[in-house]
Amino acid sequence: MNKHRIIPIFIPHVGCPHDCVFCNQAKITGQLRAEYDQITGESVRETIERYLETIDRSQSTVEVSFFGGTFTAISLKKQKELLAAAKKAKSDGCIDFIRLSTRPDYITLPIMDHLKSYGVDIVELGVQSMDEDVLKRSRRGYDKKAVYQASRLIREFGMTLGHQLMIGLPGDTREKDFLSLQESIAMKPDLVRIYPALVIKDTEMEEAFLRGDYQPYGLDEAVEIAALMMQEYEKNDIRVIRIGLQPTEEINENADVIAGPFHPSIRELAESYLLAKRIQESMYEEMEVVIGEKDLSRLYAGGKRYFRPLLEEKKVHVKVVAEKCKNIIEIRPYQERGVL
Repeated sequence: MNKHRIIPIFIPHVGCPHDCVFCNQAKITGQLRAEYDQITGESVRETIERYLETIDRSQSTVEVSFFGGTFTAISLKKQKELLAAAKKAKSDGCIDFIRLSTRPDYITLPIMDHLKSYGVDIVELGVQSMDEDVLKRSRRGYDKKAVYQASRLIREFGMTLGHQLMIGLPGDTREKDFLSLQESIAMKPDLVRIYPALVIKDTEMEEAFLRGDYQPYGLDEAVEIAALMMQEYEKNDIRVIRIGLQPTEEINENADVIAGPFHPSIRELAESYLLAKRIQESMYEEMEVVIGEKDLSRLYAGGKRYFRPLLEEKKVHVKVVAEKCKNIIEIRPYQERGVL
């Protein structure tokens, strides 16, 4: 089975035309410009070559992913320069796929023709919300109609469609999050990322938080909402490829995260919540939970944050088996004989 390997190319947010309340781009424009100028076609080629030195190409599917910015909002000249390097690697058989992310209002027919000509395979849209009031309060600069139009275009061009949703933005509620979920599902994305909103240093959201005008979700609330959204997406055969921002030197506690539901392993917490929920809903007062050894860490994630409270209500015996699986294999009545 081939491993999926990603070669990341980080594009600063210089191209983004809006100043969203959760983003600190405007405050660090000088720093971003310097980083942006260093991203060239040559640097993309060098990054691809460096990563390929450590990848067994015969055993791997390789993807170049342009992360970090609104790719289709940067200058067309820069887009062509960067995409040409990736397209050359793809034409030479060095990589298999090209991925990028952008805003819904920066997907048009000419833009899609341009992306297609450079062999782009996957386009992720920063949807954030499908609630008009939340979009307005977050200063996104588009309405939900733009999301539908962009998603349709990406589909029509035969590309893989990704949605990125942010939960807990100003004006948001769990009801609005689940309405956004249902509208997203209706557009049939192939993959999804769910980001609980964080209060980042030097943003308008930080100012609102310090004034008492905005309160982010707590960790448990964010985990529950993200977990239930993940469950619903997966019921509809839509992959959730990430929950939560990737921890970095800046995106971390005691760094640029001022407040909000930050956790370095928040997806594991969401999976643990769903496992614990399934046990909670079992009809048995005393039960044996059979689970694969690789999934035990999910059940016990966060110092048994969601598993431990169950033990106060029910008698749960965990039997670990060597089977490779995801999720609980079986919940059955407890029988003392043969239980580990």
